[in-house]
Amino acid sequence: MPDSATSGPAGVAASHHYWRTLVLGAATSILAHEAGHVTTSLALGKHPSFGFDEYRPTVYSGIDPHIKPRDQFYFSAAGLTVQSIIDEAILDIPHSRGSAFERGVLGGGLGTTLFYLTIGRWGSVSDVDFMARTRVWNKTQITAIFGAIAASHAFRMSRDGHYANFFARPGAGSGMDLGVSVGPF
Repeated sequence: MPDSATSGPAGVAASHHYWRTLVLGAATSILAHEAGHVTTSLALGKHPSFGFDEYRPTVYSGIDPHIKPRDQFYFSAAGLTVQSIIDEAILDIPHSRGSAFERGVLGGGLGTTLFYLTIGRWGSVSDVDFMARTRVWNKTQITAIFGAIAASHAFRMSRDGHYANFFARPGAGSGMDLGVSVGPF
């Protein structure tokens, strides 16, 4: 049995590429978030653009929020909504669970939601702040809705053995690799 394919806790393959695959899953989740914004803008007949706000990469909707506040709300809600739908699909659709990529996607969805519902809700280009400015929902309502969805996903993951030791790479055999190793100087 090769070392790189040994099954660890919850059936996750212990691979030399585990962390790279996990990060690829998280990046895919974030790209899906941004694609949700772009797709919504295009579906509304607008022309999204890309730029920087204080060195942060940003997708601009092309929507005048004063004229079309609901369209701006849809655009701003699209990213978190897409990530929530992807996470829901992963948790609901029967398949072989717990791969590093899947864990990365789920972690990316939960992490993005957690960011936007805490420190990210006050930023100048924050999705939550933009949604609240449209006066469709306020920040408390937005936090409650997206937070409840993310909390239900986290709860479901915590009850499923396939996601045990969520961010720990399974070790060869029955162990787990966690921590930092420092080579000789």
